[in-house]
Amino acid sequence: MTRILLAILLGLAAARAGTKPNILFILADDLGWRDTGYQGEGFFETPRIDAFAKSGMVFTNGYAPAANCQPTRACLISGQYTPRHHVYAVGSTKRGPAEMMRLVPIPNRSGIPAEEWSLADAMRSAGYATGIFGKWHLSGPDGCSPTEQGFDVYHDSARGRNPNHSSGMTRDDPKGIFSMTRELMAFMEKNARAGKPFFAYMSHHAIHTALEARKETLDHFQNKAGTADEKELALYAACAKDLDSGVGMLLDKLDELGIADNTLVVFSSDNGATNQSSQEPLRGNKGAYYEGGIRVPFIIRWPGVTVPGSHKDVPVSQVDLFPTFVEAAGAAVPPDKVLDGESLKTLCGGGGLKREALFWHFPGYLDRPVIRGRDKVFRTRPVSVIRKGEWKLFLYHEEWLLDGGREKLATNHAVELYHIAGDTGERDNLSGSNPEKRDELLDDLLAWFEKTGAKLAEKKSEE
Repeated sequence: MTRILLAILLGLAAARAGTKPNILFILADDLGWRDTGYQGEGFFETPRIDAFAKSGMVFTNGYAPAANCQPTRACLISGQYTPRHHVYAVGSTKRGPAEMMRLVPIPNRSGIPAEEWSLADAMRSAGYATGIFGKWHLSGPDGCSPTEQGFDVYHDSARGRNPNHSSGMTRDDPKGIFSMTRELMAFMEKNARAGKPFFAYMSHHAIHTALEARKETLDHFQNKAGTADEKELALYAACAKDLDSGVGMLLDKLDELGIADNTLVVFSSDNGATNQSSQEPLRGNKGAYYEGGIRVPFIIRWPGVTVPGSHKDVPVSQVDLFPTFVEAAGAAVPPDKVLDGESLKTLCGGGGLKREALFWHFPGYLDRPVIRGRDKVFRTRPVSVIRKGEWKLFLYHEEWLLDGGREKLATNHAVELYHIAGDTGERDNLSGSNPEKRDELLDDLLAWFEKTGAKLAEKKSEE
């Protein structure tokens, strides 16, 4: 059967299935906001992602709901902020020298329980075939497997080994990019042939350390590198390029199957880049709640909704994807299910959002400082953050709870305030010079604590 005939037959099958769009969500691991060609400065090469950006809508203020892998995935699957599901970090919220922790961190959960109504449950209830390909990261003692939370198919080429500590760096299939991509392509084709809408979650291990790349890709960047900095980045850039090739395979498959015009595609990353890739002008890296740790590539192509080549600077979060996909699928959620995000369909179509702010909450400690961070020991100490319009406020729990709280804001450094629209690099703390805006955002953040039941790191017994 020729590809043209196959596309025609699959197009007819899609038409019989009604107006429900297929949904393809591609999530990179540790790919920073500056690590793509369309937002970078020349050395990185991601031509397929760049072309995809031109075909859809780029959110220049797109955020991960957490600064590292596991909590972001919990937010995506649950549709909720961290205070509701209590997955705050990878493994533990007590990471670093205990003697330098002034507070007792809130304990971490390792996953989402099976009884939690998940994004995959919602898609399946709307008649979708559901599949996850790659990193799940929520199967700890507090969690469950993907197939217990609504996924029909679970395939991870890295199962049985730790892809983040592999010794090989020039394998033919770095991080399982291509084997997992081929499995997903087969999943799409099977369901397209059957006229059944699908929800496919491509959850990459790339480009997370240890960095790996195909030999020919690595050779290309080693030959291209001119400066010492570029030579240091050659393997990193090669890994990003291989990831880009995997993205291109999926997009080509949608075209081959004749279903690209009926498929909503989202591309993003689970958090900012590691210190291997400076995100300047953004401050910080993975694990910190400055922009370099949470602002990520964020592209949506929604045929009939988004305008190709368009850009939005409205702050959006991956916590918005659950309600977005639910609206696209015509799915329903249980009446007691709380969703913290807002569907992006109206925004994608040229309208606005009802909500005023985004929030982050991390009541623990992560070791190893980031580039241009606040701390010389930790990536972050316990902190909560609000982004409201052009403004962003940090509330650091140690100073808030131990150094006088609100009465001592002028001197205790509990709060940082930045005008993000004019100070993307978060260099000018305006908490002292603009107390009105500081107090407005602080009041909003404290009200959010009450709404979500957010717990702050606790005082030690001797305090």
